[in-house]
Parts: sequence; structure tokens; C-alpha cells
Amino acid sequence: MRLLKDLCDAKMLSNDALSFVGDAVYSLLVRERLCCDGNCRSGLLHKLSADHVKAPAQAKAYKAIESMLTEKEMSVYKRGRNAHNNNTPKGSTEGEYHSATGLEALFGYLYMADQTDRINQLFDCIWQQESQ
Repeated sequence: MRLLKDLCDAKMLSNDALSFVGDAVYSLLVRERLCCDGNCRSGLLHKLSADHVKAPAQAKAYKAIESMLTEKEMSVYKRGRNAHNNNTPKGSTEGEYHSATGLEALFGYLYMADQTDRINQLFDCIWQQESQ
């Protein structure tokens, strides 16, 4: 469920806007899961969260759900992945960074399209894969 309803149409948002929202959505999912999995100090929660939201981990997360994506979802992912961005962070390859941006765009699109059930389905698959 979106927090602010009907302010804009997900299909009209740019790749950057979708990735911007998706970064926050994905980070919140990770944080919530970490808190629910075990109550620990905020410093440790922050470290664990950072490990899950950096580009290499998000690129790996995409691989866990790639075969589950619909044609529309794959299109949104590819739009985000292929967006031009010259800021590759330390500790990741350009490919990982682009894949992570695509994943964030996908989660941003699903959130803005009010498809939280689908977000949860994909994130559950990612989390199960990471737990193995």
C-alpha cells in the first residue's frame, strides 16, 4: 500500500525517479527484515543493512528473481539498468552498479504502482536466496 495515494502515475516517472524511490523501498524492506529477524543494536543493524543494499548484493538479488519477472517488470528493470550514470561506487563493478540501479527502478515502479504484494513476493525470494 502506498503511503501517499494518487499523486502521480508510475508509468510517467523517469528512470532516475523510480530508482530514487526504489532505493528507499528496498532499504526499508531490508531494515524491517533485519529487525524482525533479531533484535540487536543499531550499529550492527546498520552494518548488516549496508551489506544488503550495496551494489554487489543488489546485483545478486536481481539474479535471484530474474526468472520470476513479467515482461513489464523486465522492461522496467532494463530501463533502470541502461540509464546513463557515471558514478560507479567503490567496491562494485560498473555492471553490478547498473544491475543494482535496475533493481531499484523495479522496486520503485512496483511501489509507485501500488503493487506491494508483488514487492513482498520478490523480496521474500531474494531474502531466502541470501539466507542460504
